[in-house]
Amino acid sequence: MENHPTRRTALLLGLSLAAVPAAGLAVSRFAPADAATGKLTATGLDDPAKKEIAMEIVCSAENSSLDWKAQYKYIEDIDDGRGYTAGIIGFCSGTGDMLDLVELYANRKPNNVLQKYLPALRKVNGTDSHKGLDPNYTKDWKTAAKDSAFQQCQNDERDRVYFNPAVQQGKSDGLRALGQFCYYDAIVMHGDGDDATSFGGIRKRALGKAKPPSQGGNETTYLNAFLDARVWAMKQEEAHSDTSRVDTAQRVWLRNGNFDLKTPLDWKVYGDPYHIS
Repeated sequence: MENHPTRRTALLLGLSLAAVPAAGLAVSRFAPADAATGKLTATGLDDPAKKEIAMEIVCSAENSSLDWKAQYKYIEDIDDGRGYTAGIIGFCSGTGDMLDLVELYANRKPNNVLQKYLPALRKVNGTDSHKGLDPNYTKDWKTAAKDSAFQQCQNDERDRVYFNPAVQQGKSDGLRALGQFCYYDAIVMHGDGDDATSFGGIRKRALGKAKPPSQGGNETTYLNAFLDARVWAMKQEEAHSDTSRVDTAQRVWLRNGNFDLKTPLDWKVYGDPYHIS
């Protein structure tokens, strides 16, 4: 299937939380106690089953597949001005998150196959240049992707930079799993900056139209405002102008009142249908 990857528009900043295990098995610190057993139960998008669903949905938009674990080895320049795009969440050589990832890998496993590219990654950060990376960087990335240590680094950086901040902010705004996913998908594409087309700006635009549940607002009304703001931001850049990941996915579940992202789920991205039982 043809890939349709899309990328965020800004270097990711702030809202970083400590990395959590990739499998998501650690109980969330936000989790309430079960009334019957008294045991802690994970809720929201950080529930292991919900997190897996979130990974698959994002992968459908980023890589035209539900098999997100097959994307550790993915790497290409998609000509969006961000250099190489790679891995399970689209780490970019031009936006800093790929540099952070390779630095983490070097710290955890010194003398790995990618460590020699750190000077070049620092120099090309903020540009679309491949200087110092070609001709073997893509080959060495795919070699590293076979290493479970590098896979874990990708998982942990995804959680630290994207997933955990989205879930935390979503819960702070009183949103259930669907709303938390809307935040996560937005941070993945747009980055967590404060400008108008980054997540912070999108959320600010939505807050100007509706109150989130944490402020006494209606969840449906607020999420519609957020998705309206998200679509506006997407249309500001040609690479993001196809808004189907909102229109024929998130908006469908919102119309159906599926705030908890209960399965089965059916959606389309770029016209391709997907299903999770």
